[in-house]
Amino acid sequence: MISFWSRLLDLISPRLCVVCGNRLAVTEEVVCSKCYLHLPRTDFGHDLYENVMAKLFWGQIKLEKATALFYYEPHAETVQILYEMKYKSHPEIGVVMGRLMAKELMKSGLFEDIDALVPVPLAKKREHERGYNQSLELAKGVSEVTHLPIANQVVRRTKFVDSQTHRGRWERNENVEGVFELVDGDSLSGKHVLLIDDVVTTGATIIACAQEMQKASNVRISVLALGFAKS
Repeated sequence: MISFWSRLLDLISPRLCVVCGNRLAVTEEVVCSKCYLHLPRTDFGHDLYENVMAKLFWGQIKLEKATALFYYEPHAETVQILYEMKYKSHPEIGVVMGRLMAKELMKSGLFEDIDALVPVPLAKKREHERGYNQSLELAKGVSEVTHLPIANQVVRRTKFVDSQTHRGRWERNENVEGVFELVDGDSLSGKHVLLIDDVVTTGATIIACAQEMQKASNVRISVLALGFAKS
């Protein structure tokens, strides 16, 4: 039920959809129902093993399952979800989108036999500047729905690197080479973990992070992202 105070606050200070800018209904969060319905979904949940995103990693790292909620297109309105979440001090967007992703993917089998959620870490400098790690916020939302624990201290980012946005595939690979460090391999040993990131473009960040995590004994890794960039 929506409380009286929630309704009153919504009347005094209307919340707006981050995609279209229209006023949200009291029961809506972050994205209005219309914009959410029209997200350019990947539908990778129908085949978690051999979809386009999963194939991006073939021959580079060993993954179990891979999926993303929607396609990331640089000039599309839906980019506002990622932009507001990452650069406009709205970590709550990550939590909400994490919940929505998890609810949509519950029947896909993505979370079956997963032991823990591992958000891709940010460098301390970047996290201090931003005030939060958007991948961790997404993981919090996923955890609320799935009740899976978050393993946030098993791997860390040791270097601050420039944004990947304007780099090519090979530049991105070089940019993240050696930036992750496994700090608690015992916690990953024998586990199947879900690596969570905000957007996958070339896959360089996921590859670099997963390669480091795979130093742990008998660890299995699957990947979940909010957005996936079409090549």
